[in-house]
Amino acid sequence: MSFAESVLAPWALWLCGAISLAVLVCVMALKPWQSLLEDTALQHRWLAATLAVVLMWQLRAQAVDWLTLHLVFTALMTLVFKAPLALISNVMINVAMVVIGRNEWALLGANVLVTGIMPALVVGIIWRLVDRKLPDNLMIFLFVCGFFGSALATLGGGLTAVGLIVAAGTDPEAIHLAQEYARFLPLLMPSEAFITGMLLSVLMVYYPSWVATFNDHRYIDMQ
Repeated sequence: MSFAESVLAPWALWLCGAISLAVLVCVMALKPWQSLLEDTALQHRWLAATLAVVLMWQLRAQAVDWLTLHLVFTALMTLVFKAPLALISNVMINVAMVVIGRNEWALLGANVLVTGIMPALVVGIIWRLVDRKLPDNLMIFLFVCGFFGSALATLGGGLTAVGLIVAAGTDPEAIHLAQEYARFLPLLMPSEAFITGMLLSVLMVYYPSWVATFNDHRYIDMQ
């Protein structure tokens, strides 16, 4: 779920932009590009995945002009590349959506918050819990992080979008429709969870070294 046209008050747009910028500055302070410069194969995989998500975002349902429903893939990107690279990728994807005329520039901060920061935060927390608290089991990692985590990440991003419209919407009809759209979030969660879990399972079986959050020695060799 992302915004295509602005129905938010100016203060909300500025606030979302400030939050997204602050998070991006913190991410850049971690220097995530160093791993890309050191590993050419990782650089190619990351760029290819980013381009693939840009193409997948073109498959969207848009019943109203200002809101679109589509798969986000931030949970998958976070599990495969970790949060810093996933967030940079999300910013690039949202900028691409603006450049091709899908979204408005003013909504860049809000869309990064909804489609990038919140999903990455949710799945990042779940991954940390699995990594530190749960047994070292491949199926636990796959189902809790891949399926359950991506479903909750979708819910977190969707509720953030709905909350922004309810709190700062300038159109009463948009506020009403946002509350109605909240009922469709449970329908988006299984689709995102299935795609993420399916792709993650394929990577874990054939290319486990590609999944940055997955330690194949710990989860497979030590079992």
